[in-house]
Amino acid sequence: MSCVLLLPACFTCSSRNMDVFCGVFGVFLVFNIITPGFSTCPLGCSCTNDNLGRSLLCMETQMGHIPENIPNEFTKIRIENCHLTEVPQGSFSQVHALEFLWLNFNEITLMNIKSLEGLGNLTELRLQGNKLTLVPWTAFQSTPRLKILDLKNNRLDVLPEHALRHLPALTYLDLSFNQLSIISKEVFTNWPLYQKAEKAWEKEGLVSNVVLALHDNPWTCDCRLKGFVEFIREVRPPIILMNSYLKCSGPASKADKYFHEIQLKTCMKPVASVAESNITSSLGANASLTCLVKARPLPSIQWTYPLKIIRGFASTQTQIDEETVTSRLMIPSVHLADRGLYTCMANNFIGNSSVGIALNIDSPNSAAPLPPPVPMLSSDHSPHIDIRIAKQTIYGITLEWHAMMDNPAETWFTIHFGKYDSPKKEMIFIGPGINSYSVSDLLPATKYEVCVSLKNHPPREGQCIVFVTGSDITELEQRERLIHIIVIVCAMILAVPAGMYACTTEARFSCVDRCVDLWKKHRRRGENAEGSERQNTFDSLQAASDEALCKDSEEKPTKRRKSEDRCKGGSAAYLY
Repeated sequence: MSCVLLLPACFTCSSRNMDVFCGVFGVFLVFNIITPGFSTCPLGCSCTNDNLGRSLLCMETQMGHIPENIPNEFTKIRIENCHLTEVPQGSFSQVHALEFLWLNFNEITLMNIKSLEGLGNLTELRLQGNKLTLVPWTAFQSTPRLKILDLKNNRLDVLPEHALRHLPALTYLDLSFNQLSIISKEVFTNWPLYQKAEKAWEKEGLVSNVVLALHDNPWTCDCRLKGFVEFIREVRPPIILMNSYLKCSGPASKADKYFHEIQLKTCMKPVASVAESNITSSLGANASLTCLVKARPLPSIQWTYPLKIIRGFASTQTQIDEETVTSRLMIPSVHLADRGLYTCMANNFIGNSSVGIALNIDSPNSAAPLPPPVPMLSSDHSPHIDIRIAKQTIYGITLEWHAMMDNPAETWFTIHFGKYDSPKKEMIFIGPGINSYSVSDLLPATKYEVCVSLKNHPPREGQCIVFVTGSDITELEQRERLIHIIVIVCAMILAVPAGMYACTTEARFSCVDRCVDLWKKHRRRGENAEGSERQNTFDSLQAASDEALCKDSEEKPTKRRKSEDRCKGGSAAYLY
């Protein structure tokens, strides 16, 4: 039996053994002719043919990225559970015949704005179960035939007004199980398909049905959602909601209510008001300033006042109803420096509003309602300021001063602070009635300079202090050395036999004399040795011997050298 294959390299098989080889080889060649590109299937994936064309299937692999140089004969690509993190630019630009692209259940957080370029034939894109927080909607300019877009179970929290502008052929859009809270009605009114469907209400057959899935999102049902809620109520075929029972997640008054159960009002910019615009408080008493704001949605409220940076006060807010809130600013133990105008500012996305309250302090030394302007003074008329450091730590100081002048309670001061060798110092303005200031977060073992002068007046001699912050490193080293010495001494004592202690307890005088002589000789040898200096450190400890153990218990202690740097590791300051 023989076989003849009409191939570019034709050959004839006549023997029986060659018949088998000929058959196998022929099948292999025919298979490759029928299924071109078989050898180009990416590693770990499978390539098949079906009635939709050639398919690439990659499931549960550790590839971590989209394969490069995918052949252009594929019409369907499915890459799922492969730990993809992004869709880069031009990932499928060579696969012009691609119609179905499934990238479900990966970890995609980023889509490049040109990630879909070259996919003019794409009709189905599924990105379910990823970690997308933002979609580059202009990327769909490259997919004019896209009909199915599945973005279910991602982390989308924003849907721009023109998001659907480039999806004119869409028939299925799934945005369920995301983090959408506010959507404008214009998202759909700007959609070309909606505009076309609006003209075909109640006219079946003119426009294909469009399915929208918008359920299971944390909708915030305030005035900002009013247009979207009205759209959901009015929508009808050919636009069909997969689940028309959309539920509110907030605010608290509307939580867990369905859209058809609520009535939303139009948004309104804040309107702030106060009961009293002029308040007088006694010196040292507690003052409370209150403003009332009406707005939809509820606004954010802030207080501004002259000494906010230096004296920050706490404020509380109380919601009266869905559109009214009060803000209260508490000023404990008011100083003369707290006089001035306090402004309550409220704003939301529509606009803002503000109202002011003038605070006066009832004091014998204060007749004017507002602080007087501070005049420019020359250095010749600068009063004497007594300055001192009240408290100092490794990382900070507390400064106190007293000005020798007629009315210090109405005088502003300036603190000049910085490193000693720095030509530029930080300037801090202190209001009247305050005579102390604390500085923290300083660098250890660093030289600083601090000066106190009148406002708009340079510091003069006697108004500055130079100080050095402490060092916690030296103290730590000293503790470590002490622990090492104690451990070594204890080890030496435990290593000495009990009989060696006889010379110190029940020994004869001759033993004591001998021990004293040996100790003196040893001392003279230590003094004559060049470059040796006895210190109470780990390196100076001697080995255990009978000479070291037999010391005179009544030996007079040697004079300890007085340290020149007694405050090493601490801090020091001097006035100049």
